[in-house]
Order: sequence, then structure tokens, then C-alpha cells
Amino acid sequence: QVQLVESGGGLVQAGGSLRLSCAASELTFDRYNLAWFRQAPGKEREFVAAITWIGRYTSYADSVKGRFTISRDNAKNTVYLQMNSLKPDDTAVYYCAAQGYGSTRSSATVSDYNYWGQGTQVTVSS
Repeated sequence: QVQLVESGGGLVQAGGSLRLSCAASELTFDRYNLAWFRQAPGKEREFVAAITWIGRYTSYADSVKGRFTISRDNAKNTVYLQMNSLKPDDTAVYYCAAQGYGSTRSSATVSDYNYWGQGTQVTVSS
């Protein structure tokens, strides 16, 4: 059974940084497109960043472009999200997600992802 486990969340002041990690098991990791989404209280889950398995192409939501960086280490079955210059609006539960095996098209749509982690809380104080 595929498992995605996030870690690295916490409380940070505005302007600070955090690095989230997501470890995958029971997954041919290097054949999956991966992404980070987030969900704030009372809001829908929204796309943050994605990285493909072919070419490691990355894409970002406009709200995080230039501040967040997604990366992956296939040897460790882990995807990362480096978050810099954090703002109170970044406060949310952050989820990692994986598309279907061998997907050739990256996506920013929740329903295109088959596997999800349990989430990790990120709180940015002003």
C-alpha cells in the first residue's frame, strides 16, 4: 500500500523559512509526478508546486513563485518543499501527493492525484 508521510511543519515567524519533506513507500518513486498542495481553514485545497519524473520540470502557484522550491531525491524516495520568506497567508496544512504511475502530464488539479499524505501543519505568525 502506497504511503506518503510529510514532516517538517511547525511555527515560524513571518520572513522565516521551513523545509518540508515527504517520504514515500511502496511506490516506484522515480516514475511518479509529485506535488505539494495546501489547505487553510475554511478554504479549498490548493496547488502549491509540482515536479515531474521526466526531466524534473517544476511548476508553481503564482502566490509562492520565487519563494518556494520543490525538489526530489529519488534515491531517498523523498520530495521536498523549501519555503522561504514565509507570510501569514502561507499558514495551512501542507499535503504531498503523487499522480498515477508513469503520468506524462503534470497537474495542478487535486483530482489528478491518486495518493496523498496525512498533511503537516505550517503556521506563520506576523
